[in-house]
Amino acid sequence: MSKRHPYVGQPDYQFWRKDPGLKEPSLFDPVGKPAFSIDPQDKVVTAGSCFAQHVARYLAQSGFNFLVTEQPHPLLHGQVAQKLNYGLFSARYGNVYTTRMLRQLLERAFGDFKPIDSAWRREDGRWVDPFRPQILPGGYVSSREVKLDRRTHFSAVRRAVKEMNVFVFTLGLTETWMDRRDGAVYPLAPGVAGGVYDEDIHTFCNFDVEEVAADLQWSLDFIRSLNPSVKFIITVSPVPLNATALDRHVAVSTAYSKAVLRIAAEKICNANDMCDYFPSYEIITSPITRGAYFEEDAREVRAEGVHHVMSLFLKHYAGMQTGAGKPASRKKANKLPDRMEQAEALMQALCDEEAIDNT
Repeated sequence: MSKRHPYVGQPDYQFWRKDPGLKEPSLFDPVGKPAFSIDPQDKVVTAGSCFAQHVARYLAQSGFNFLVTEQPHPLLHGQVAQKLNYGLFSARYGNVYTTRMLRQLLERAFGDFKPIDSAWRREDGRWVDPFRPQILPGGYVSSREVKLDRRTHFSAVRRAVKEMNVFVFTLGLTETWMDRRDGAVYPLAPGVAGGVYDEDIHTFCNFDVEEVAADLQWSLDFIRSLNPSVKFIITVSPVPLNATALDRHVAVSTAYSKAVLRIAAEKICNANDMCDYFPSYEIITSPITRGAYFEEDAREVRAEGVHHVMSLFLKHYAGMQTGAGKPASRKKANKLPDRMEQAEALMQALCDEEAIDNT
């Protein structure tokens, strides 16, 4: 006997009004069935926007093998190493906001691309790396020091690519600034945290779906050419743009960017085996959570929001049954961070984009 209509018998999660999160937002769980699981011994590498740093911290604090290949000098430890941005990501690449940045990071680390601009000078006379301009808060003494540190950094990137079992990449932006001469793209416009803005050299770009997807696919193919068994998790940052270079409201530019990133992520995950989309964007921004996971500035994500996201991440990928509203544990070594630790982690996030202002 045929169904009265095609929706008869479909599971409750396919119907908005039947979601348990409508009555209790902490029960909201839009995560589908993962293509794979993450074991505690799996080496996990993270990269992307500032929101990606929370994934790294939760994995590390929950007893999982967050792979950090760029380590500080033995004499630098604790808060000193943290201030120099060690351990925020697997290597000290800072925020990799766009898929073009990810592609060029891989090309630069493996010697396939050498941008014309290799160091920028700040107003105070110190030097910065154009591709991670705030990774060393005090800046470098000379352009040579920038290049020497970058050599160590690239070695760490190469090791991460070759050793990782799982790569989690968070898509953040579509807007970027590019050097017309060689196509190099930067996390910040020249002049914001170093360098000199020159209209004849630097141009604004706002990538579309095809460009974002093509760069992401290239990056995944390149990684798998060196590490065939690696698994991918793609997410979209829920954090709105801090500023837009276009002559329109930043909220409109945010909607465009997130739509492009979400569609590109869907295309890539559908086209690749062992490549999942994880809905961190939906968990934070859905009307079901009623905006409760944003801070007073309506941009930064509250600790409770990060906890909800990561509770579901660990539940579905690691088999850790946790609640969005309260920490839980699989065993003592895998204890989830408490609320104070989550809030502290948010305060420590490196977000290059926040340096942009109109003054």
